[in-house]
Amino acid sequence: MARDLRAFIQVLEQRGQLRRITALVDPDLEIAEISNRMLQAGGPGLLFENVKGSSFPVAINLMGTEERVCWAMNMEHPQELETLGKKLGMLQQPKPPKKISQAVEFGKILFDVVKAKPGRDFFPACQQVVVEGDALDLNKLPLIRPYPGDAGKIITLGLVITKDCETGTPNVGVYRLQLQSRTTMSVHWLSVRGGARHLRKAAQNGKKLEIAIALGVDPLIIMAAATPIPVDLSEWLFAGLYGGSGVQLAKCKTLDLQIPADSEFVLEGTITPGEVLPDGPFGDHMGYYGGVEDSPVIHFHCMTHRQNPVYLTTFSGRPPKEEAMMAIALNRIYTPILRQQVSEIVDFFLPMEALSYKAAIISIDKAYPGQARRAALAFWSALPQFTYTKFVIVVDKDINIRDPRQVVWAISSKVDPTRDVFILPNTPFDSLDFASEKIGLGGRMGIDATTKIPPETEHEWGEPLESDADVAARVDRRWVEYGLDDLELGEVNPNLFGYDMR
Repeated sequence: MARDLRAFIQVLEQRGQLRRITALVDPDLEIAEISNRMLQAGGPGLLFENVKGSSFPVAINLMGTEERVCWAMNMEHPQELETLGKKLGMLQQPKPPKKISQAVEFGKILFDVVKAKPGRDFFPACQQVVVEGDALDLNKLPLIRPYPGDAGKIITLGLVITKDCETGTPNVGVYRLQLQSRTTMSVHWLSVRGGARHLRKAAQNGKKLEIAIALGVDPLIIMAAATPIPVDLSEWLFAGLYGGSGVQLAKCKTLDLQIPADSEFVLEGTITPGEVLPDGPFGDHMGYYGGVEDSPVIHFHCMTHRQNPVYLTTFSGRPPKEEAMMAIALNRIYTPILRQQVSEIVDFFLPMEALSYKAAIISIDKAYPGQARRAALAFWSALPQFTYTKFVIVVDKDINIRDPRQVVWAISSKVDPTRDVFILPNTPFDSLDFASEKIGLGGRMGIDATTKIPPETEHEWGEPLESDADVAARVDRRWVEYGLDDLELGEVNPNLFGYDMR
């Protein structure tokens, strides 16, 4: 299994999913433009070996397809992610086993937790080279600027590591950082995030906040850090559960923080509470430039790295982007946990084109009137990450929620807008959503696209059209006789039906 960035790059290369580029490229706009074209086409990961202004190579688009995200998590198929979700769901809300087989299954999960406990590396690869004092210059890193309207160079896939100054509990998040000077960066995080909470706690205690940025880590750890599942486990333990064995950690050179021992780079610094600088604008996942916000300033005093390190990066924007591919994988992990929270849900899907969380499609096993509305309301409150979902579409269990043609048919044939659409106004909302009339406050819509039953409707619902079973079986038997067995009747190109999908 790949347990560091280099091993994952090797996996991609062995499977024909990596291109090495030796031509000189500019980290200012050019790398992102090349990568964006690959993302649009589902192309391979890229390793730029000759980057203008830096001696370090740049890896990007490594998780640019759902398949490669699965590989990063030591899996081959997206369905395997649901098995992981079941494991996490049992840890979140354990139930007393009623059968011996259930007790054995839960025992295996507890054993997985034991195996997932982090280890300690006293001679970590990430500290093979130490850069301190006047020698530290963040401009030597090949930081990219993705869009022409961006305020500056950024770090996007760094693990931002802090800890509570009272309890010592660590937090590992993935936040955007903007280069401000040769030794400073601003960090952009929401006030509800762990790092922001730790900064407030440090301010209350009159202390600086220690902060480390681990760059070029095992992509599996990035997935663990990006998983906002409400389980009382650390991100390190999550990563161990994801990977099947504990993450090797090491202590920072100058801080009392732990970082992945096989990181390519580690930046060590502090934040003085109250010190801020303007951060932004930058292109974000909504497909627009965000605003300018005063954000905390990190003063870095030490950088360590491996010999011949590789810099890993990505960028946000209108899908498809790497973050969207990661969200699709997380969707699979959430599914069993969501079923545990809302029992009538059979499946759910967060379409990439809906920015991975703005619209959700839910299928239910409908048993009583009003159940679709109940399921939508339950979805919004089931997990914190669904708070900002604008649209919830509920369909019957026989609808393939990952086929937009079936979903559009269900909406068109089963929805009366007066009866089946309900809106919740003035709810807390994503500050990046410019569609809202008031930033941070917006409405959300539920759509009941299920088959209606009394008293939802006062007339008889139509019978769905189906083939005669006997005739269908006869046609199956005679298919070769018709001389049609050479035709491929599997997945259909939607462009044949008037779509323009490229």
